[in-house]
Amino acid sequence: MNFGILVFDDVEELDFVGPWEMLTMWQKTASGSANCLIVAEKKQPVRCAKGLSINPHVGFDDCPPLDVLLVPGGQGTRREVSNPVLVDWVAKQAAGCQAVLSVCTGAFVLHAAGLLGGKKATTHWGSLDRLRALGDVEVVEERFVRDGKVWSSAGVSAGIDLMLAFIADLAGEDAAGKAQFFSEYFPSAARYGNYEAHDEAPAYLRQR
Repeated sequence: MNFGILVFDDVEELDFVGPWEMLTMWQKTASGSANCLIVAEKKQPVRCAKGLSINPHVGFDDCPPLDVLLVPGGQGTRREVSNPVLVDWVAKQAAGCQAVLSVCTGAFVLHAAGLLGGKKATTHWGSLDRLRALGDVEVVEERFVRDGKVWSSAGVSAGIDLMLAFIADLAGEDAAGKAQFFSEYFPSAARYGNYEAHDEAPAYLRQR
């Protein structure tokens, strides 16, 4: 199975590194079969939002057909939704994928590629109203949501939960459990600064 994670300048680091960690931990601990690829428009270093520089495995020209595609978010999505080369590549790859995933504002790239119209989806809390304003997406304020073969998550760290849920769906709860256990991903219940009561906090936080 070819699993591609798209990156671009100003991509949010944890949006793709978190899912990458869960995906590759699944491979290591539960015999996951994914061929994990970091994909960029060109096979050259990508500058991320917080200054990390990464080297993609493949560019669009030499990327194989993907079975699963994950599109992260970050400030770069505001530019990339108007990049016809990237949007067209996402649309063409998605047509052959068994699943397409977005993290944070990666949802807007999926929408630009024609993949979110008429579907339920979510994004970072700061962009929920922007997603609603598109007019043809049923916005759900959850940590992650699935609608058919399209999965989307809230911002940044939520991509970890999205990926674990995807692994559980694909390979079973034990496989996801091993990835979770060996990566020691058991977030504490601590809440700092009472931001879950913020006026803009998504519903899933306010309900706790």
